[in-house]
Amino acid sequence: MPNGQIGRSLPRRESEAKVSGTTDYIHNLALPGMLHGKIVQSPFAHARITAIDTSAALSLSGVITVVTAEEVSTVTAADHYGPAFHDQPVLAIDKVRFIGEPVACVIAQSERAAEEAVALVDVEYEEVPPVFDEIEACQPDAPLVHERVEASALFTDLKKLANRQDTNIAFEFRLHRGDVEQALAKADHVFDHTFQTPPTAHAAMEPLVSIGEVSDDGIITVHSATQNASIVQIELARLFGVPENRIRVRTSHLGGGFGGKLYPRNEPLAAVCTMLTRRPVRIALSMEEQFVAITRHATTIQLKTGVRDDGTIVARHCDVTWNTGAYADIGPRVAQKTGFTSAGPYDIENVSMTSKCVYTNMPPAGAFRGFGVPQVAWAYECQADLIARGMKMDPLEFRERNLLRNDQVHATGTKMTGLATQEVFDALRSAIHWDEPLQSNNPNVAKGRGVAVGIKAVITPSTSVGVISVSGDGSCTVLCGTTDMGQGSDTAYAQIVGEVLGLDAEEITVIHPDTAITPYDMGTLGSRSLYHMGNALLEAAEDVKSQLLALGVKYLETSPETVFFDKGFVRTQDGQQMSTQDLMARHFGMQAGNIIGRGAFTPSYLPPDPDTGQSSDVTAFWMLGAVGAEVSIELETGALTIDRLVVIGDSGEPINPEIVRTQLTGGAIMQMGMTRTEEMIFDNGQLTNPGLAFYKIPGILDIPRELEGISVSMDIPDQTEGPFGAKGVGETGTFAVSPAIANAIHDAVGVRVSKLPISDEVIWTALQETSTQGTADGN
Repeated sequence: MPNGQIGRSLPRRESEAKVSGTTDYIHNLALPGMLHGKIVQSPFAHARITAIDTSAALSLSGVITVVTAEEVSTVTAADHYGPAFHDQPVLAIDKVRFIGEPVACVIAQSERAAEEAVALVDVEYEEVPPVFDEIEACQPDAPLVHERVEASALFTDLKKLANRQDTNIAFEFRLHRGDVEQALAKADHVFDHTFQTPPTAHAAMEPLVSIGEVSDDGIITVHSATQNASIVQIELARLFGVPENRIRVRTSHLGGGFGGKLYPRNEPLAAVCTMLTRRPVRIALSMEEQFVAITRHATTIQLKTGVRDDGTIVARHCDVTWNTGAYADIGPRVAQKTGFTSAGPYDIENVSMTSKCVYTNMPPAGAFRGFGVPQVAWAYECQADLIARGMKMDPLEFRERNLLRNDQVHATGTKMTGLATQEVFDALRSAIHWDEPLQSNNPNVAKGRGVAVGIKAVITPSTSVGVISVSGDGSCTVLCGTTDMGQGSDTAYAQIVGEVLGLDAEEITVIHPDTAITPYDMGTLGSRSLYHMGNALLEAAEDVKSQLLALGVKYLETSPETVFFDKGFVRTQDGQQMSTQDLMARHFGMQAGNIIGRGAFTPSYLPPDPDTGQSSDVTAFWMLGAVGAEVSIELETGALTIDRLVVIGDSGEPINPEIVRTQLTGGAIMQMGMTRTEEMIFDNGQLTNPGLAFYKIPGILDIPRELEGISVSMDIPDQTEGPFGAKGVGETGTFAVSPAIANAIHDAVGVRVSKLPISDEVIWTALQETSTQGTADGN
């Protein structure tokens, strides 16, 4: 029977510690005898290393040693690591591929001594031609970033990746259905546009940090600010050639992650340094160093769409090129998983897509909140408005006409299920007051309204394993590999377990990832955790309950059909009862022992056909997010004010409604930064705006005057297989923000921007160009 834990808007359990400054971040951890490592970075985008002289650095007081690739090879069994390709060295081997690449590491008694010694390491280079642009890198005569790379086969969905050589195209995903060329030829209207997004920074408040230590019996422990302890453990075990149980990865609360802390970053270097010195070694990046450690992909997206006179989309060709930088990281998965959604949430009979992940001499790009969907949604939702307005149709009605519905088949070949499409659109129309006129009372200020919608498939396949331990006093501990980095997973998991076991969520302890005690989890990423780990913990809690019911049958001397579990008690239909604590005391003879529940969840999955990209089961669930924006623009200066932003997400049945709401609005604020100001600016591979002093993320004064997050679900209950009908929602708020704002700008002043970000200067320039064009046309 219901216990009242699901649907409670409990505060995030870590909030008080965060605001009081007592949270146990890895950055604050200091181990006895700990040394400090600082990285010598490459000043060149593409060059051969001809010599490294460490003598001056070694002579500095406090310096213990200087590590280069030569020393790395003395303690490791493999040269490279990476989730898609084993293409990234711990320290550069013979060649550097981007400005900022780690070439050597100074280990010293203090951080200051290490920093001083970095400047004394003398590295000689021989420059070779670089390539920075993703389109140029695809050309036959482009400089090769890698002569050859080997596939890692770490993940099931990437096992078909092939070794690559003599090309900068790390991975290419193709999908086709129907006959696009014929449909385009017969279409009444054809729209052809190109859109671009720049590289951006994760800008987590806690920069990357890892601390390595080794025990007397040779077990390597890495304390790391990571979103993915299990995968770091697996990769370190392979790198050092040891069983996984000889590697221990521990983490705590993260000061933000957003995908930038998903796969091995500092951990291999920290582990190498501790093996060489046999002492704890801390590798902590500055904010400026973190900016070039991992980025979000820059993209070029070409869309060609055929439409009938009645507004029906009949064909779409998508060509997406992802700039994955010098090392692939998880770029091939981004290219595949997001590439196959690049036609948008629309029912299109004829679709072809090409999604390429391309090496360049830029910093590596990897996972970022939204996993590429904000980039492709920027393209298809800007074009949706261009089509609607070009055909003199209402933009919202144009979208609704073409929207995919449940039981229809997506371009991937997978049937849409459990998607609250109409509910999202009804909420959007109502919340944004779409049918009411929007007027400005100031002749120097124009107002506009825009909408957009985006779709994402959750990362599939993936596995989560959860364990629940009930102690002799009846208290409950949850062991799982999810990293709580602000999304509220600890709180939501406690609510799920509490609902099953009849406990208040506040009574339940959730242990942070520690691979020595917490079981495997594929990672805290891609809005998967609540669905996957939530299901695993639901199963584990049911396992605990079944064991307690069995004890109740035994000690209450009754039959199985007469017992039930209610609020921490096993009860019988005739009024007998025993608490969990009493049952365990009876069973173990005293207050002792544990009841251990186990759960594992892996959804079904059918890999896309290598030729057509088609699959009847490509994802465990779909996410749909919509945004409505109202803006004001000063005509003289181009200054933009976002007056109102409404973010709507299909979240299923929320475990914690307030967490869902703030996830939607938080994601929207983050993507608003990518829309307005955020861009990593490079000059021949050199980042010119590193760190938060030069890279503008949204501040409190940038928040829209009205910001609203709305969670909707299907009118028909139990349409998702998530725990208690819930879905992941951590990224949904990011999908449609950029095109909604761009569409509102177009509605206000009639200018269209095809490249992010949209600063006031960009708007002013577009207004001047429009005015000049109007004058030239005699208007």
